[in-house]
Amino acid sequence: MPSYKAPLDDMRFVLNDVLRVSTLSAIPDFAALDDATTGQFLAEVAKLAEDILFPLNASGDREGCHHDRDARTVTTPKGFKEAYAQFCAAGLPGFACDPAYGGLGMPATINTALSEMFCSANMAFGMYPGLSHGAYNALHAYGTATQKEKYLPKLVSGEWTGTMCLTEPQCGTDLGLVKTKAVPQADGSYKITGTKIFISAGEHDLAENIIHLVLAKIDAPDTPAGIKGISLFVVPKFIDNERNPVYCGRIEEKMGIHANSTCEMNFEAATGWLVGEAHKGMRAMFVMMNEARLGVGLQGLGLSEVAYQNAVTYAQERRQGQPIDQRADAAAAEAPAVPIISHPDIRRELLTMRTQIEGARMLAYWAAMQLDISQKSPDAAAAKKAKALLDFLTPVIKAHLTDNASEHANAAMQVFGGHGYIREHGMEQYARDARITRIYEGTNSIQSLDLVGRKVMKDNLLPAYLAALEDDLREARSAGVPSDMTAALARGVSALKRATLRLRFRIIRETVKSKIGLGGDAGKVLRDAAGVSVDYLRLCSLVVLGHMWLKMAAAAKIRLADNAPGRAFYETKLQSAAFYFSRLMPQTLALAETLRAGAEVLMAPAAEAFTRSQTNIAETTRPLPTHTQTETGEKKAS
Repeated sequence: MPSYKAPLDDMRFVLNDVLRVSTLSAIPDFAALDDATTGQFLAEVAKLAEDILFPLNASGDREGCHHDRDARTVTTPKGFKEAYAQFCAAGLPGFACDPAYGGLGMPATINTALSEMFCSANMAFGMYPGLSHGAYNALHAYGTATQKEKYLPKLVSGEWTGTMCLTEPQCGTDLGLVKTKAVPQADGSYKITGTKIFISAGEHDLAENIIHLVLAKIDAPDTPAGIKGISLFVVPKFIDNERNPVYCGRIEEKMGIHANSTCEMNFEAATGWLVGEAHKGMRAMFVMMNEARLGVGLQGLGLSEVAYQNAVTYAQERRQGQPIDQRADAAAAEAPAVPIISHPDIRRELLTMRTQIEGARMLAYWAAMQLDISQKSPDAAAAKKAKALLDFLTPVIKAHLTDNASEHANAAMQVFGGHGYIREHGMEQYARDARITRIYEGTNSIQSLDLVGRKVMKDNLLPAYLAALEDDLREARSAGVPSDMTAALARGVSALKRATLRLRFRIIRETVKSKIGLGGDAGKVLRDAAGVSVDYLRLCSLVVLGHMWLKMAAAAKIRLADNAPGRAFYETKLQSAAFYFSRLMPQTLALAETLRAGAEVLMAPAAEAFTRSQTNIAETTRPLPTHTQTETGEKKAS
């Protein structure tokens, strides 16, 4: 059976030693924050994750959710309702929420640790409160005063939960194809009619009410076509204890996250109210979507961590073979088998996982700190800088951490060998659960397009990020971080800069040529950028995680110089940093070369060429040319 232990030492290292999260107390809204509060919070959440949520993970996966088609209700797996009640009783739904609505007003930075632990212990469970927090944020940002008073206290307490209803059978990424309609009523409400699919936590028995945030188009002549005509509506399951006609039509039969009720939701002239301005629904929904993308990145981190923990335990216990350097020794051949962690390739798997996970944790927590600063800092310049960093990092966090989650779950399964492929050890569930993280809340391909097209090319956010990196590079050198590490990162940064300049130069060149009549093809360059966007995101992600390892290595050096307790812990951090910079960072150079190719080789084959259809190529057999040898020894075809 799998196991999970919250990595509190690593969390405290990131929060206290690297980020110095207590410095957020300088922001008036976080004045009550101190190290003791942080420590107590982490310890209490760890108990809930380890003792309550984790034991329900495997059983919840096997049981799944139950849909009563007649009552049109959903029951969660055994133990989930009780666990959710404990979660609410501890005041955790409102930990990072506005005190004006019953929240504790603590930083998102610390709440990120809760999300990580929940995702490791029981990802399917963690999705229920995670979506509620997103709904809370959207209503907090764009809801009317009446809507805030009505919905936010209940969402903060956990008595009510929330959803995000975007996708329809005919549209996912392209939300301009939304067909759900909202018919205006005389009292200012709307009647919402349509079908939404893939709605996580769309129906369940954990809370007394569910607040749906729904994208729809107002049924009116002045509604613009496409995405510009989308509005956002709040549609409760119950209105004044009366059932609103919004129902679960079926539960999606999924590969993983069986314990989360992913529903087809049918809105049958359900009553709803406009959130924000008419036809401006995407602006409001993106508050929720951006948080969801950061949350999915944390799902990837959480699954990676628990898969790694179990792989390490198995590698330390499983005995197979002798060390490869002793196999020529006849006496060694008769010696007892050694733990498989003695073998180089197992260590390669584990160290690759470890360094990417610890880098990802640092990245997720650092990004959450930028969120806190951007929203709460009274310093306008600091808030603006933090917002730029967060916007740049969001697609990286969502895509890279979830790509890694799939890789890490499979790597853990590989460490287990055949035992990893069977249900008993839990690795196959992590592989199944991790796979969805690369798809929902915007596929990772969409994240790469967002990074290249919007964050880098349009908004030009890369310089702001690189400035922060250069500041940390100078601090790292001052702290005594080894020069081979800083040099490796510098090479990765140079590769990223070159790749970015090439993309930008080609777009500018072709645009100018087109405008002055020299036959420029800006469209081709845009296709090229799209064709290499995934590789660009990977290159960028490797640099960003290298940056995170630089910050951690500097903190470890400072703690060692101070003779702080836990010397072995900090020395291990430096060893892990050395592995990352020597084994993973060099991949940036290959990716930079890949980016030169553009999209030409992708777009050259006709669409029909991808189909393996029968042709007349095999109908006629022709003899192969024969070769005769000339007097000079050359072969000549005949």
